[in-house]
Amino acid sequence: MRRLLLLCVLSLACLAGLRLWPHAPLSDQVGGSVAVLARDGSLMRLTLAPDQQFRLWVRLDQMAPGLIDSVLLYEDRRFRWHPGVNPVALLRSAWHTASGGRRQGGSTVTMQLARRLYRLDTRRVSGKLLQIGAALWLEARYSKNAILEAYLNTAPYGANIEGVEAASLIYFRKHAQALTMAESLTLAVIPQNPVKRIASRGRNPELQAARDRLWRIWLTRHPQDARPHAPDALLALPAQGRANLPFVAPHLTDMLLAQSSSGVNEIHTTVDVRMQRTLERVIRGYIQSHADVGIRNASALLLDAGSMEVRAVVGSANYRDASIEGQVNGTLAKRSPGSTLKPFIYAMALDQGLLHPKTMLKDAPTSFGPFTPENFDGEFVGPVTAQDALIRSRNIPAVSVAARLNHPNLYSFLQLNQISKLESESHYGLALVLGGGEVTMEELARLYSLLPNGGLIRPLAYTREQARENDLALRDHPPPPILSEEAAFITLDMLRQTPRPDSGMPARPAVAWKTGTSWGFRDAWTAGVFGRHVLVVWVGQFDGASNPAFIGIQAAAPLFLRMVDALRAERLDPGDLAQRISPNLREVEVCAATGGLPDALCPVRTRTWFIAGKSPIQTSNLHQAVWVDARTGQRLCGQNPQAHPHAKRIVLERWGSDMERLFRQAGLPRRSAGPNDCASGVGPGGDAQGRADSAPTITAPLRGVSYVLRTRQPQALTLRAEAAAGVQALYWFADDALIARVAPGESVSWVPPQARRYTLRVVDDQGRAESRELNVELSP
Repeated sequence: MRRLLLLCVLSLACLAGLRLWPHAPLSDQVGGSVAVLARDGSLMRLTLAPDQQFRLWVRLDQMAPGLIDSVLLYEDRRFRWHPGVNPVALLRSAWHTASGGRRQGGSTVTMQLARRLYRLDTRRVSGKLLQIGAALWLEARYSKNAILEAYLNTAPYGANIEGVEAASLIYFRKHAQALTMAESLTLAVIPQNPVKRIASRGRNPELQAARDRLWRIWLTRHPQDARPHAPDALLALPAQGRANLPFVAPHLTDMLLAQSSSGVNEIHTTVDVRMQRTLERVIRGYIQSHADVGIRNASALLLDAGSMEVRAVVGSANYRDASIEGQVNGTLAKRSPGSTLKPFIYAMALDQGLLHPKTMLKDAPTSFGPFTPENFDGEFVGPVTAQDALIRSRNIPAVSVAARLNHPNLYSFLQLNQISKLESESHYGLALVLGGGEVTMEELARLYSLLPNGGLIRPLAYTREQARENDLALRDHPPPPILSEEAAFITLDMLRQTPRPDSGMPARPAVAWKTGTSWGFRDAWTAGVFGRHVLVVWVGQFDGASNPAFIGIQAAAPLFLRMVDALRAERLDPGDLAQRISPNLREVEVCAATGGLPDALCPVRTRTWFIAGKSPIQTSNLHQAVWVDARTGQRLCGQNPQAHPHAKRIVLERWGSDMERLFRQAGLPRRSAGPNDCASGVGPGGDAQGRADSAPTITAPLRGVSYVLRTRQPQALTLRAEAAAGVQALYWFADDALIARVAPGESVSWVPPQARRYTLRVVDDQGRAESRELNVELSP
């Protein structure tokens, strides 16, 4: 008796030692698939495990209780009590087999798991004995729950589908935790004969009969639960299969799968499947309707600006079309952004006190050292407000504003926003304003998110995990704003005034958007903000081929607006982000012609946003009242011209020489109150409004540049200056030496006689002057 007791104690100690001895979890013995899931948990993509099986490991508590009960009821009712084998079941199975009767399975859940884990051939007696030994070994080392969990994750469900989670996703498009009773019963009976029972699935008589038998058994064991499950338990199931597995947002899922670490079996993305399919459908229809002009490919990225979560990624028009390199993800490609960076030039200018939306800029021929930009249409419109210059995408005003930016300038701004792979600043020069650099679509989307987010830069999130990490980082280390909230607000408001190409009116509900066209017509862009979303659209070809149809306003803008309209029509846009109006923002009245505070002579007034303490504001001095002879139009001079019997008071606009020349070229000459009319100074009749007393402005060369003089073939340096109204002549000096006498706006070609520092000076015929330092260096 004592020996027997000692033997029992030793046996229990051995079992305890086996159970407590460190060993790898059963999940480590099988590879797994990866399920990529949408924001709502729906399946976007399911990959194959390394052994080419569809298999997803989930914990026991992540399975529907009805499924677990059904499996044990059907496969192994005494699972909780036996040590891994059921001798009674084995003997019964052997007797039926030997007597030639209907075969009955005698394997327990643990034995079935052993056969699958160790790939045993149990058709022979030796294999069966190995299976029994392996089952006992598993029971000695692992808990019942661990064994049951492993079995449910490796059970065969037809073809190369293993485990309840993979089967649930493939057949029912839901997780095992969400299975109904009918679906649980169906999955419970498949592993016993998967080949026959998955054929036609829901309409298969073999499957239906097995499921009905299990349902009747289940009712006898759970009579109290019969009523809530009875209505759906016997329904014919419209189960699906591998052939129509979802393949949503393939470019994004490719990227996330490539970035995922080993052992991850689920990737929870931030994608909204409805938005994703809407964008794909719109692109598909747009490509079909514009194939005649060579538009074959497009990409789009949509994100929620409030959370910075990406809602949709369309990397190409057709992932499976090799002729357009469809598997390339266009949202990650570096491309020239064209004019889509211009809003940030104006936003920085607002912050640096250089302008407000109604500040008058000049759209006239201008050289910036060796860089002489042109407008896209090859024309010049003369005076234009900052808001109109942005909306109409005028190049000259944008470059002029960019040349005045400082701390940061555009290049520094892009660096602050972590735009990758930038060349040196000198490599781009001012051409960066017009798309001389390259950005990716996600970088451009991040830039545009500054506007609804009050100037705060935040990273994009493609997954729920990234979104959580970003939120934690934002709380722990809030970044400084890249733009002020006032500048972001005003820039967004200016972009909302952009007219739609189809209606000629701004979009309602509001859409803030900007187009871009790269050099050589290789890329057409539109980026913008609507509701709480940022959307960026690109049209072009991945090989960089040129096409005259690739113009932002003509190719990308209609596609962008179609997407916005479609999302709103399907009620997928919840409305604008809440944006407060900063107490530093004011609306002020200005003169429409100048953007300055209106004087008594200003004929048309308008309102504009003004940032207190930043925005430049001064009294308008464009207009001047003069008296003329109503019969001849000649100006009346003298101490009391209004006493003339035919005197008439008119208001003149006193533009600079460059603007007057531009108006003449456009066939719209302005009358000038120059020295041929009367002596300048205080206007006739004591009217001093709008006196033009400003000094000339040097437009070439640029301030702070160095000129490299080649010793063998020296090239002339271009000098140019503009003057105030009424000036007839300008005099150029290098130090004290006269270079030339020219009319305002005319260029002077000058070759420096030697390498050194010069002081260039231009003086108008009224003695007003401006100077500029120029450093001349020698080059062989």
